[in-house]
Amino acid sequence: GSEDATPSIAAEWSRREARVRHLRLPHRGKAVAVREGVLASHGRIVIFTDADLSTPIEYLEPACALLQDGWDIVIGSREGAEARRIGEPVHRHLMGRVFNRIVQLLAVPGVQDTQCGFKGFRADVARDLFGRSRLYHNGARPVRGPLVTGFDVEILYLARRRGYRLAVLPVVWRHVEGSKVRPGIDAIIMLRDVVMVWLNGLRGRYDR
Repeated sequence: GSEDATPSIAAEWSRREARVRHLRLPHRGKAVAVREGVLASHGRIVIFTDADLSTPIEYLEPACALLQDGWDIVIGSREGAEARRIGEPVHRHLMGRVFNRIVQLLAVPGVQDTQCGFKGFRADVARDLFGRSRLYHNGARPVRGPLVTGFDVEILYLARRRGYRLAVLPVVWRHVEGSKVRPGIDAIIMLRDVVMVWLNGLRGRYDR
């Protein structure tokens, strides 16, 4: 879905650096791109973050340290005493807190921020969880424009069901102008996803 030079930059980097792999996929949204990247990974640790670096890349080191200390998953959190949100529009913050209330009620109780884009996993855990996801997969139909979804909720819901240990890493997060989040339609899509996760759990779809 990139409309800038990101694909060509990634391709050039992969040619110069043997450790870098460049995957080119039909545009099916962020959820499918992250899933396919995770499943194609080969390292011992898998971390993804937003390309605009709204969560500073310096959090890689403490995230890796937590995973090496025995945690299965590390999620960045913009909530809590040590976390900060800089420049976030008031309406977006309010919508996020309402959404989190619903998430905690239906899917992932006790997690104050499921939507921060910074998340890390032990590689075997990441491949297990993304391999079990039901909402978004490589068979999803291509889309046009940005597609913001609730795939994070499904992954964390699965992590709870699978008994994985989750560490929360407070972060200083900065709102970046040009965000592709569309407050109206994206809120509807994300709420639909949370309800689908809840229904899939009731129907036993995650037990297969």
